[in-house]
Parts: sequence; C-alpha cells; structure tokens
Amino acid sequence: MDDPDIPHHFICPISLQIMKDPVTVATGITYDRESIQRWQSHSQNNTCPVTNQPLPIVPDYTPNHNLRRLIQSWRVSDQVPANYSSFQGKALAGNLIKNVNLPELKVSSLKSLVSLASESENNRAFLKEVGVVRAMITVIVSCYQNCTIVGLQEALNVVYLVRFTRDDTRSIISKHDLVIHSLTWVLDLDDDDDDDQITTMKLHAIVLLKDIIHNTKSLVLERLNRDFFKTIVLILRHLKINNLEHGIKEVLHVMLTTCTWPRNCSMMIDSGAVFELVELELGSPKKAITELIMAVLFHLCSSADGRAQLLGHAAGIAVITKRITKVSPKVDERALMIISLISKFSGTDWVLKEMVRVGTVEKLCMVLQVNGLHSYPREKAREILKRHSNVWKDSPCLDVTLLTRYTS
Repeated sequence: MDDPDIPHHFICPISLQIMKDPVTVATGITYDRESIQRWQSHSQNNTCPVTNQPLPIVPDYTPNHNLRRLIQSWRVSDQVPANYSSFQGKALAGNLIKNVNLPELKVSSLKSLVSLASESENNRAFLKEVGVVRAMITVIVSCYQNCTIVGLQEALNVVYLVRFTRDDTRSIISKHDLVIHSLTWVLDLDDDDDDDQITTMKLHAIVLLKDIIHNTKSLVLERLNRDFFKTIVLILRHLKINNLEHGIKEVLHVMLTTCTWPRNCSMMIDSGAVFELVELELGSPKKAITELIMAVLFHLCSSADGRAQLLGHAAGIAVITKRITKVSPKVDERALMIISLISKFSGTDWVLKEMVRVGTVEKLCMVLQVNGLHSYPREKAREILKRHSNVWKDSPCLDVTLLTRYTS
C-alpha cells in the first residue's frame, strides 16, 4: 500500500473504502456489507469478486465484529486523510490492473474493476488516471490474438464505462494497432444461441469502435479493409432483426464517418450497405436514425454502384420519396439530394417512370408549395422538375398545369 498508516485489511476490496459493516462471505473474504450486496445484485453470478469462487445463492454473510471494533477504534485514534478515497482507490486499482496479468487472478481482478467503474464517476476518473483504458485494450487485443473470450466481457465493460478521449484514442492506436481488428472480431463472434453475454459484448464493442473511428486520424480510416465493412453491414442487419436501436445508431455513426472516403464508400457498397439501409428505413425508425440513414445513403449514392444498388431495391426510390416533408428538414435536404443524383446521373426511362409511379414528382411539387421562396429544398425540387419536365409533362398521372407552373 502507498499509505502505510491505513491498515490494508480495513479496506473493502470492492468499494476501496474503509468498511462500515464488514461481513465475511463463504470464501473467507471480508467485504463491506453494502458493497457485496450490490455486487451480487449487479453481477448476478454469485461469485466472490476476489477468488471468483461460487457463493451461496441465498446470501450468507457473517458479521466480522472484531474487525468492525478495530476500525471504530482506529477511526477514533487516527484521522482519516481527506483525500483518502481517491488516493487509496488509485493504489488498489493499480494493484488490480497488475493482477490482470496473473492467470489465476485475471477474471476476479477484471470483475473488481467492473464493479469499481460501475459505482461512481469519481471511480471512473481515477481508473482512467492509473491507465485502465490501455490495460483493458491490451486484454481485448490478447483475447483476439488467442481466440478466447475469457475476461473479454469484463474488459469491454470497463472501457465502455470509462470511455476515452481523442488523446486516449491516439495513444491506443499508436501502441495497439490491432485494436480495430480486435473490436471487429468481437462483432463477428458467433451468437446463434441468442447469448445475451455475446450480444452485450457486441454492443459495447460497436460503441468503442464508434469512439475510436470518430477520434482517430485519417491514416487509420484509409487502412480499413473489405472485411471491416462486411462485418459492419452484417452487424447492422443483426441489430435491425433484434430491434437494438442504440446499437443501430452507433453502427450508422461508424458508417457515416468512414464513408466520406471514396475507397471506403466503394467497399461499403460492395458489402450490401445500400440494400440494408433501405431495409432498415422501411421499418420506419425514429427521426435520429432516419437522419443518419439518409446522410449515409447520400454519400453512397454519389457513386454509380451505390445508385444502382438503391435502384435495384424494389422500394428504393419509394422509401426516399416517402420521407420527404415527413421527418425533418435534414431528411428533406438529404432525400432531395439523393433524388437529384439519381435523376441526373441514372435517369433512364424506367427510373423517370418509377418516380412518377411512386409519387416522387408529386412530392417535388409539394415541396415547392410548402417551402419558402428561396429555401434549399424548394430550389433543389425545382431543379429536378426542370431537368425532366419534358418527359414528365406527357404522363397521364400528373397535373400538367401544376408541373408547368413550377418549372416555367
């Protein structure tokens, strides 16, 4: 211990605080009653945090009266330092991080770190100070290299709770160049049995991946490969099927950040991203998700392959059209830009007829009616209508007078 004046055995291994009501569990380890009760309630696995040995399903705590009297006596005779919690917490957290490298203590130490990180923002702050993020990333990368999930859930949980800044990300990437591969590997883990543990790990991994992608340098984005994007598209489908909205948003953020690079955009399209995004939008998701979908689709439809994939979906043009004026100004702008790209660069006879059939042309006229005189949506709608008015004015399904009024 860094502070020899505070007896080590007065400290609860979970809370890192001086124990108020010490109790001994079946494994012989003493904890503060409140902390061990919270631990068993939180972990739901009835194992001793220190030894990782099983505990009785029905809690069986033996009050440690002798230790309690010693603590009370010490409190009277000695003054507890004002900065005790943080000071002592850092010391014990440092010891836990060291113990992660010992096979016999790895899992129990990781679980103790999870408990610490779960308890308070103060704990998360000093855990970050003692290097817990880098230590947990090392565990995650090691699991990937050794194809094992022992300790993986706990390591992901700690980093998910503590999170990291832009500076943390740069440090991680510089020392652990396999971190993106490792997190992608987690997303690829087999969960055919609907294992909640695997699902939770995947949700944590996608959040961490989003943080890294958002904070990383362009050099890392340039090195992403085809397997990365195949995994991202597959996890999007998996999350959609299981209606895991939070994870879906994180995946879309990853896609939006990475698709601004033409090379990444191409690999994303090859992985079937456009089709999956249309399928996701057909489920009428919430506003924030629709805004992200439309933003990603705009980038993907900037290429011929992306537009072809959108047009290859039976509901591609229809779902874009339907969202105009129905969700938000952001969606209106992106949707109109997508329609503009399609009509300008992929405007075959079939495409133009499809736009009439699914109501795209009528929706463009509506935009001209409801938007301000010089608004972006109005100007973009007029531009699209003028571009193909000679074709659309001959359609028996349209009001030619209305079309002429807005394009003259």
